[in-house]
Amino acid sequence: MPELPEVQTVVNDLRAAGLVGATITHARVFWPRSIQGISSGKFCRQIKKKTITNIWRRAKYIVFDLCRGDRLLIHLRMTGRLHLVTPDTPRSKHEHIILTLGNCTDLRLHDTRKFGRLYLVDDTEKILGDLGPEPLEPSFTLQTLSECLRQRKRQLKPLLLDQTCIAGLGNIYVDEALWEAKIHPARISSSLTLPEIRALHRSIPIVLKRGLHNLGTTLGTGTSNFYSVAQRKGRNRDQLNVFRRTGLPCPRCRKPVKRIIIGQRSTHICASCQKQ
Repeated sequence: MPELPEVQTVVNDLRAAGLVGATITHARVFWPRSIQGISSGKFCRQIKKKTITNIWRRAKYIVFDLCRGDRLLIHLRMTGRLHLVTPDTPRSKHEHIILTLGNCTDLRLHDTRKFGRLYLVDDTEKILGDLGPEPLEPSFTLQTLSECLRQRKRQLKPLLLDQTCIAGLGNIYVDEALWEAKIHPARISSSLTLPEIRALHRSIPIVLKRGLHNLGTTLGTGTSNFYSVAQRKGRNRDQLNVFRRTGLPCPRCRKPVKRIIIGQRSTHICASCQKQ
């Protein structure tokens, strides 16, 4: 699933492609379940002739500000990607939503597993209102993180994956941040000391900025892996310290990286550096 660096990379690509200011001339829906909250027919009618006034990110959502107060939210989920092609490009069987723009461009949702979702709303509060702070924004303070961890007695990794705690984190960057901070992911959140919380508060932006600088993380060559709108692979795989590096030496202590399961999620740690 694309996480904060991957989703921000997509947003940057869309802006660079000149979509801000473009008008959606019409929409086609080939998998109605991709549209949430309204019927696919109503979606196509309501989005027609709407101009895109801004594109931004909130957590793992891509947000299109539209004229007259509407917003289009896109969540790519596990395998969703956005393609920019000319309207005469043959549609692939995995392109389930097509938005044709007035600048002779199609914006297409390509989603092999059909988990991606689109929301056309005039009020985003029901969808975005419960999200936690953005970890690359000033609102992500040491106090904010400390309150989140100490008020809940949960295993650390599932809590950090909870979007109401911190917005935008997923499996890759939680594993990397916990390794960076030398904290075991099975620790109970309320047990962390202030120095440990400080270390985690430092490490989360470090791994996210690294991922963003490298245009995201692409883990393989399959169609379900992350590709930017410009069809680039993310370069961050080579910068990962523990994620998907089972059996390889820890970059810090040279002991082998281990794979464990926490909260039903595959988790990668250095048992020597990250003691429970």
